[in-house]
Amino acid sequence: MVPGIDDGAPDLETALAMARVAVADGIQVTACTPHIFPGLYENTGPGIRQAVAALQAELDKAEIPLTLTTGADVQLCRDLVPGLKSGRILSLADSRYFLFEPPHHTAPPRIEDQVFASMAAGYHPIITHPERLHWIESHYETMQRMAKAGAWMQLTSGSVTGRFGKRPQYWSERMLDEGIVHILATDGHNLRNRTPLLSPARDAVAARLGDKAAIDMVLTRPKAVLENLPPSRLPDPVGAQKPSATGFRFLRRLFQAA
Repeated sequence: MVPGIDDGAPDLETALAMARVAVADGIQVTACTPHIFPGLYENTGPGIRQAVAALQAELDKAEIPLTLTTGADVQLCRDLVPGLKSGRILSLADSRYFLFEPPHHTAPPRIEDQVFASMAAGYHPIITHPERLHWIESHYETMQRMAKAGAWMQLTSGSVTGRFGKRPQYWSERMLDEGIVHILATDGHNLRNRTPLLSPARDAVAARLGDKAAIDMVLTRPKAVLENLPPSRLPDPVGAQKPSATGFRFLRRLFQAA
């Protein structure tokens, strides 16, 4: 949403319009999470903080009732933990929680080591949009292991509702049914195909897993992140009693066509 930073809103006008869309959808707090990806997106903690503060001032001036907090979508890097400790890499709202974005096209060989090392250092990774990774079919067990070890999984709302196609929707539904999803996020980038909406995905999860599971994903756990509460004080994610066969039929068709 922060204008002029990597692939988000291109200008202030778009950023303000996105904020109005979010507010109309019932969103009260938004984490601004530009990428930190050396060599492609050269964002740093201090620069993100400055840009978010400037956008918050514009929201206040326009009387848009949306509170912004800082964060970053962090790529795999050798100095992940030192970067978090120094503030070069931002956690969410300066909490123990941080967004960890795996590479889209290739499975990194040591992703679990990085995740577990960050947890050993007192941080808590939230794996962003695993359902959209190109390699999830061949490495789904990696996601299951990380989730069972305590890492959080965050789905993009548009994946749950089918906006990104059948494949991400299948993996979203499978992860939901298996009870390894912790948070839903807008992953809002623009006003066209990446709008900052949560309610459609929240309703889809409520229909699938119940109202409490949906509220935990869009309110209970995000609020706990802002308050820096430990994961042990939060409800565990729940799955479906009887996972749908629809997704599994789709996966068989996917493999048969390959």
